[in-house]
Amino acid sequence: MSFNIPHFDLPGFIASTFAEDLGDPAYGGGHDVTSESVIPADAVFTGVMDARHECVVAGLPIAEAFFRHLDPDVEIDILAKEGELVPAGSDLMRLRGRGRAMLTAERSALNTVQHLTGIATMTRDYVRRIEGTGCTLLDTRKTIPGLRLIEKYATRMGGAENHRMGLWDAAMIKDNHVAVAGGVAEAVRRAVDHGVKRIILEVDRTDQIEPGIAAGATHLLLDNMDADMLREAVAIVAGRVVTEASGGVTLDTIRAKAETGVNYISVGRLTQSAPAADIGLDFAQV
Repeated sequence: MSFNIPHFDLPGFIASTFAEDLGDPAYGGGHDVTSESVIPADAVFTGVMDARHECVVAGLPIAEAFFRHLDPDVEIDILAKEGELVPAGSDLMRLRGRGRAMLTAERSALNTVQHLTGIATMTRDYVRRIEGTGCTLLDTRKTIPGLRLIEKYATRMGGAENHRMGLWDAAMIKDNHVAVAGGVAEAVRRAVDHGVKRIILEVDRTDQIEPGIAAGATHLLLDNMDADMLREAVAIVAGRVVTEASGGVTLDTIRAKAETGVNYISVGRLTQSAPAADIGLDFAQV
């Protein structure tokens, strides 16, 4: 299996997930009591994972890793590419291997694929709404703790680009920072003096734009502005720095905001609120 998400510890993720599901051997855990008691040790199963509705696929190699962790000899055919839009009824993966191992890994594998595919599918819906505008969709830091790298991977599979990966790769000056610093110019100046190269400034009024740019902001996040206000803000900026619309963006409003000329639109709900994809996994004993 050739699969890599930069800085993501796939073996560690698999191990910690199974540790959570199987429990601590010191307290009676460390095994799947249902499969051990019901399924013969030599049972061989075949399985098919399929999409119950149209979706954008993400996470199949991670699912494969779950099954291989418990059965290194399992036979697996991945039938869809990451980021591929597949119709309802599509087979995504076929498996053949030890029945107990398949049943033990089933929920962890499915949970991951359903979650990541749900994110990728919602992301594709938003990307489609702004096609042809020249605007790019971004995700946010509104991710589930511990899952950021794979959730942001899923938004890429859906066609978005990643915003900040964390608090370390850019300064984002928001209203609380501005309030403590005493104004947008002073807040930006402090970041500049600290040697920060990428400085994102959140503004919710057009009169904050000129002081922010003059102080050294490299990116303006135009927060909770309607389309008319965004258009005015873009005209004031006049291409001097990158512009991003954010806040309250929905499928119904994103097109109008994209058409104002902003470079980016960020949407938190891609990772915060995407519903799980309806993906099933059916087994049969050989």
